[in-house]
Amino acid sequence: MNDDVDQAEKLLSEGNSAFHKLGKGVVVFLRATLGFEQEIMKEASEKLADAESTAYDQQRRAQRDPGSRQSSIYSAGTEYALCSAEAQLMSAVVAVLTESLTESIKGFYKLRKAFITLDAIMEEERRYVTQSSNTNTPRETMSSRPTTGSNLSLSTSKSSAAQSSQVRSPSPSKYFGNSSDRSWRGSLSRDEDEDGDDEDEFFDADETHGDAASTTTYMGHLEIDTHKNGESEDKKQNLIGDQPLKLEPEMVPQSTYSPSTGLTSGHLTEGVDADIFGENPVDLFIHSGSNLCYGLLLLIISMIPPAFATLLKIVGFKGDRERGIAMLWQASKFENINGALAGLMILGYYHNLVGVCDILPKSGDSAYPKQKCAELLNTMRQRYPKSHLWLLEDARMQAGNHKLEKAVDLLSGQEKSPLRQVEALGVFEKGMNCMFMHSYEECSKSFIQCISLNSWSHGLYYYNAGVAHVELYRKYKVDKPEKAEKHATEAERLLREVPKYTGKKRFMARQLPMDVFVDRKVKKWDQRAQQWGVDFIDAIGVSPVEEMIYFWNGYKRMRKEQLEDSLERLSWSSSDQNKTQWEKEPLDERAIQAVLKATALRNLERTEEAKKLLEQEVIGQEWHEFKGVLKDNWPCPCAHYEMAAILWEEYDNSSPSPKKTYPDQSEPSPNPNKMSLTKSRTSSNQDILIECSSWLKKVTEWETFELDARIGLKVTTGKETLKRYGIETS
Repeated sequence: MNDDVDQAEKLLSEGNSAFHKLGKGVVVFLRATLGFEQEIMKEASEKLADAESTAYDQQRRAQRDPGSRQSSIYSAGTEYALCSAEAQLMSAVVAVLTESLTESIKGFYKLRKAFITLDAIMEEERRYVTQSSNTNTPRETMSSRPTTGSNLSLSTSKSSAAQSSQVRSPSPSKYFGNSSDRSWRGSLSRDEDEDGDDEDEFFDADETHGDAASTTTYMGHLEIDTHKNGESEDKKQNLIGDQPLKLEPEMVPQSTYSPSTGLTSGHLTEGVDADIFGENPVDLFIHSGSNLCYGLLLLIISMIPPAFATLLKIVGFKGDRERGIAMLWQASKFENINGALAGLMILGYYHNLVGVCDILPKSGDSAYPKQKCAELLNTMRQRYPKSHLWLLEDARMQAGNHKLEKAVDLLSGQEKSPLRQVEALGVFEKGMNCMFMHSYEECSKSFIQCISLNSWSHGLYYYNAGVAHVELYRKYKVDKPEKAEKHATEAERLLREVPKYTGKKRFMARQLPMDVFVDRKVKKWDQRAQQWGVDFIDAIGVSPVEEMIYFWNGYKRMRKEQLEDSLERLSWSSSDQNKTQWEKEPLDERAIQAVLKATALRNLERTEEAKKLLEQEVIGQEWHEFKGVLKDNWPCPCAHYEMAAILWEEYDNSSPSPKKTYPDQSEPSPNPNKMSLTKSRTSSNQDILIECSSWLKKVTEWETFELDARIGLKVTTGKETLKRYGIETS
């Protein structure tokens, strides 16, 4: 995590334990996921499979010898079960990123297996924390309890395995989730588990064997007495305490690191007190690692766009965005690989995923925690001063704060990362920020540089470099025609390269959506040039740069003057300079201009103008008029999404954010984690939210359209936000 990968690999090669092999797998995994290169993904898959196999063998040995238990909280072999789950989780990510649909589906089954293991570990931890909290039991007493074979449950069939994995206690806090509400805690679907093809995951017990049996899937301290038919005799006796932990929100203090425990305090507003886990390095590793992996699972699954919702049936459980991010914050407290990766995931979530979404409150519980993220980033940059990963996140944070120039400066340093994949990410980020700043020449140079650094999507790199010169051509067309002609020539040269490099990469056996998009755009302009009898450069429609800015939500990062510049670039197409061509433009191009202008106006808080523009130019048009092989069909559904975003903007500017209140803990509640919202809004504002929800519902029900997954992420986030305000979007 400090950009010294060669030294890391050298040290990790000195051992053959599950931990060493997992470490080597992590190194290659980072390279694979940062660069999306197939050769490195294959290497990562092999190393992670080796780590998983070794962890499995060492877990079995530990289970056969309970006396070897190194943890004072978790059962024997838990540390190896965690290694296996981490390897499965990373393998799943790599599998989904490969070009094979079969491997992608296998990846989702690995997610499922990892979830079962992590869920059992979290259940053990919940029991320990609840018992310690309710009885004030000293650690010495807790750690002295015997670890016997009865603490491990061997599932005798798929059915009993499904039952065991679902034995849950009332949750002590939102942090651990709610056993009675699967949608809240991110739970395994029992039907899916029973119907799934999991014969290889469980072994029948040898009924004549008297010793503790070892399991192939980690089940933790379930402590269930079973009849011969495998059913629980009394599940209620397994519930330890039902009083929730009292977790008070706190202001973010300065970060402090304790060398003796490897803990860094100061990042969390929720979560159990890390001191309860003492100084046992195995306990700290398991706690931080399980929170990292389980939190990441819940977060990823919660953000799957509607277009990929069917994949949830393979996974078999639901996500929980709020709980997932809380667990990542908990893991980030530890100065180990788990803490560093958790910090990276948190910053990536807020800067990349949340950064492209619009329907989010500007303040309150679910808003971007600017102060916490700044503190976390500061801690990580101090801890890993040589790492360009944190420099990249710093640049993203600056861009999110509308300081695009500062972001570009951070990414323009002379010192390069030894990881080529990180260097490529930085150059790509710089190119996008230059695009948002309308610094077209620097934008083009950056994307051309990406071609030599990364092999993921050369078609997109050529496209972005080329359309930057389209804007320069239009800028100088009247006043400096010779200069404009040079940019026209360069634009056409670069854009002609796009079809040569698209269609070769696959994601889940399908072409990359952005590759399909840029290839179609170039073909569309070619066809128009032939039909209209004009040069290729003059057949290009509404600003393709502004189109790219929209899909990367650059408008959200711009300042007022930059938004005004975007409006000017968009107006060029319908100006007197392009009057002849504009008269020929079909509905889809006019709709593109309307949607992009409305988005810029919304970010300028000129919402009435934005709504009027969309209603006049797009909303009333028939969907079938946007259909066609080379037509742009995305403006129509995106216009409906923009209407929802405009309504949210009006609501958020006029109403306070909701504050969560929890049910009275002294009163029984079937679901203590359900939140009620303070009724501080007027009925008219509530009507705005209902109307906002109706627009989102229309987009959700839309048939497939171009780049729908990108819009789907925004829609999913919007629905989650409205749900917090008591508005359900079915």
